[in-house]
Amino acid sequence: MKTTQLSNTGVEVSAFCLGTMYFGSKEDKATSYRLLDQYAEAGGSFLDTANIYAHWATNGVGGDSETLLGEWMRDRKNREQMFIASKAGFEYQDVSRGLTVSRIEEECNKSLKRMGIETIDLFYAHLDDRETTLEETLEAFDRLVKAGKVRLIGASNYLAWRLEEARWISQSNNWAEYCCVQQRYSYARPKPGASFAPQISANDDLLDYCRSRNFTMLAYSPLLGGAYVENRLDRTFADQYVSPDTDARVAVLKTVAEETGATPNQVILAWMVQSAQAVIPLVAASTTKQMQENLNALNLTLTEDQLMRLDVVSG
Repeated sequence: MKTTQLSNTGVEVSAFCLGTMYFGSKEDKATSYRLLDQYAEAGGSFLDTANIYAHWATNGVGGDSETLLGEWMRDRKNREQMFIASKAGFEYQDVSRGLTVSRIEEECNKSLKRMGIETIDLFYAHLDDRETTLEETLEAFDRLVKAGKVRLIGASNYLAWRLEEARWISQSNNWAEYCCVQQRYSYARPKPGASFAPQISANDDLLDYCRSRNFTMLAYSPLLGGAYVENRLDRTFADQYVSPDTDARVAVLKTVAEETGATPNQVILAWMVQSAQAVIPLVAASTTKQMQENLNALNLTLTEDQLMRLDVVSG
């Protein structure tokens, strides 16, 4: 699998990150293992999880995904080949929302224990906790890095100005800095003023910030749960995306898909990797067929003209 550098860290990660949210809960062990094996056999090594995944799912209690990943890595004896990202900040079980020192340290220790590993390669602040100072949060993350429990830190669901404030605080104190941001991002753009609370969608300000700082953005929900798939009556665009702009963008998307012989989903994933924005999409799948469709997008090369038409759309 192709790799890309994570911001300015010098660390190379897979061009596609595998989201494992429902592994161990909605997706049973056998299915989860098949999908993980398929991704790894394709050369992928970037796995994304979180302490809360997936407490809301049937049979889920939280920590299910981390536990499953730990079992899989022990069974496959491949921990050294994997780059593991996890998160803390949201509430689950009897754990309240927040990024205080004690909460970050406790959740990091629990995640390490569930996965049976000594170091989390990338540990995210899963949300921007406005009730706790950035100084307290960043110092707590820095302590984990210095202790060897965390290699790199990242942010998720942050606004651009808060990322810049965090960068200044870390640099002023010689603390570890957020090296990337994981945000809701897809080809269709939300309507002005649309809310996904508690999630935050990437906007032009954040995209510009990432470009100017050479700051990697990872895109979650890039395919909007199947909304781009034709003939799926069970999947439609959420109200936040219903607009003339979305109609115009989908029309261009379908045209490029027809030109390339690829699916709309594959075009979106290829566009994310190859466009000037150059983000890392989090791909997810519940079947090996879906996984293969995602992986095949890595073999799709879009022309400059196609990338321009995908980028320059007006509703």
